[in-house]
Amino acid sequence: MSTSGNPLLDRAFPIPFDRIEPGDVAPAVDEVLARAGERIEALGSGSGGSWDDVMGEFDALSEDVARTWAPVSHLHNVDATPALREAYAASLPDITRFSSRLHHHNGLFRRLRDFAASPAGGSLRGLRRRHLDKTLTDFRRAGAALTSRDKRSLEELRLELSELGRRFEENLLEETAAYGKVVTQKELLAGLPDNALERAAQLAGERGEDGWLLTLDMPAVQAVLQHADDRALRREIHTAFMDRGTAGDRDNRPLVARILKLRRRLADLLGYGDFPDYRLETLMAGSGARVRAFLEELIDSTRPFHQRDTAELKAYARKCGLAALEPWDVSWLMERLRRERFDIDDEKLRPWFPLDEVQAGLFEIAERLFGFTITKVDDTAVWHPDVAFFEVRDSAGVHVGSFYTDWFPRDTKRQGAWMDDLVSGGPRPDGALQPHLAFIGGNFTPPTRARPALLTHREVQILFHEFGHLLHHTASRVEIAARGGINVAWDWVEVPSQIMENWCWQGEALDLFARHFETGEALPDQVLERLLAARRFMGGWLQMRQLSFANLDLELHRSYSGEAPVMDFAARKLRPFVPSERFVKRHILPSFSHLFGGGYASAYYSYIWSETLEADAFSRFEGEGVLNERTGRAFLECVLAQGDRRDPDDLFRGFMGRDPDPGALIRRNLGTLT
Repeated sequence: MSTSGNPLLDRAFPIPFDRIEPGDVAPAVDEVLARAGERIEALGSGSGGSWDDVMGEFDALSEDVARTWAPVSHLHNVDATPALREAYAASLPDITRFSSRLHHHNGLFRRLRDFAASPAGGSLRGLRRRHLDKTLTDFRRAGAALTSRDKRSLEELRLELSELGRRFEENLLEETAAYGKVVTQKELLAGLPDNALERAAQLAGERGEDGWLLTLDMPAVQAVLQHADDRALRREIHTAFMDRGTAGDRDNRPLVARILKLRRRLADLLGYGDFPDYRLETLMAGSGARVRAFLEELIDSTRPFHQRDTAELKAYARKCGLAALEPWDVSWLMERLRRERFDIDDEKLRPWFPLDEVQAGLFEIAERLFGFTITKVDDTAVWHPDVAFFEVRDSAGVHVGSFYTDWFPRDTKRQGAWMDDLVSGGPRPDGALQPHLAFIGGNFTPPTRARPALLTHREVQILFHEFGHLLHHTASRVEIAARGGINVAWDWVEVPSQIMENWCWQGEALDLFARHFETGEALPDQVLERLLAARRFMGGWLQMRQLSFANLDLELHRSYSGEAPVMDFAARKLRPFVPSERFVKRHILPSFSHLFGGGYASAYYSYIWSETLEADAFSRFEGEGVLNERTGRAFLECVLAQGDRRDPDDLFRGFMGRDPDPGALIRRNLGTLT
């Protein structure tokens, strides 16, 4: 197929998603890799030269490949049709091989080192010095200094790891999409909120079934586990959800064991004691030992609160007539107890959080704090009718970026919520500002024929969280794209996203968007007071759950030797964090896509590390005004716009004027024991 007019090679802004077909993938990848190969050979065979001749050319050829592959990877997340998945799988090894060989090219490595040792390289300061040093570190960490034999071994490892990660994600997608339970007796669905019932009935009708169709997408699973009074139904859905990736051709357990083995080999080949030390070398934490100490300290601080919450759940289970606390009871019990104690019902709060209004309020907060004006743009090429497109302008009216939103589940879309950086813009040598392009999306409960999309308060926080990542990308004013936006240490990248969640708890912010979708009534003050009173409810349980996943991640990559079945090893590591053995009979490992399909291997701790930093940073907003323009602009200039221009510790001190307070997280999330 000719590549003439191939949309994946089109550098138009925004990306022409309406013209991309699966058949475009292989020709585009072949052409861009051939082009990059020629440029690499030319660069690697040359000598001398300026910054633009060496680092500028290296960045440009890398960006050319990234611009071609980013839309393919993105579509694999949001619209993974069988044809697209096949095209993605066919080209993924070529992309992985390119990345490996790029950093193994002897001539290229020599050229970069020679430039670093030259007068031109030696005189570099600031951002350019940082970028050159980090680029050389990337080469070393990728194996550039290894023997030819070891380089080949490393390339084979990376290729297999890439393929295993793809299969892990696709197995999970297929397992989720394959399940469907039709319920014909409405009494079995007692307790489910109206919007969940309406959606289940609508799904059943769309598939020609009578009754209600329950699926394994997150809105459906959460509705059942949190609200269904029928314990057998909760157990069935919980079991189906936890059993994803454990049977037949879609069994992820052998993939997990193989991935862990290959990661150990990779670290050993590169000269590291274990995979965490390799993974964490360039992060804030620096080593597995430091993460181990961080987790142990936080686990010890959290344990009394977790013990209190566990005892309370067990007692409440007995009060509700349950002989023993089971995994499928926890969310249901928490919701009932929270309603009793605080008169807060997540489902009854939904009418005050219509998605469109929440999003509009979020945009207004971004305008007040950071000076960004966000406008919807119609008639833009998208991949699905649910998708919307927006343009962002700064306080001077300059177009700084655009983004897509895609909030509802589909069979061809991955689970969870996330942000993608599709195009990295920023300042250009001629003084112009190239706009950024990004995506934020998730799997919220979609609208029905009877009502618009209505969010729970937790879903509001998720939306704000992903928008925080978007801000970090869109606000970047770093001249070198590889050092801008979200291209920062993994345990710093969640700070802008998590800090945005704080505005979901602030009356001044809620007044901008929390209005009943039918009456227009603002969220009553007494409801907000009850919501705030309930903020720390079961905080010990919830924080310990996150810590258990971070601990499991670290132990899998530090201690698992492959001698015992990986599921048994994981169960032993999770056991100290749960009430009984029954809670680890089935567990997260076969569906833990953060570790085996995403980028969080040995870095799941970063959520809590970042949360510790943002809990402290938000105290400045609390002290100066949560919608204070001056404070917002300071955060914009000190953090959001800086990308990886400087070390995160320096950026934090630039905003706060001091080092972090490690106690901030416990005070905010858990308070004190009574």
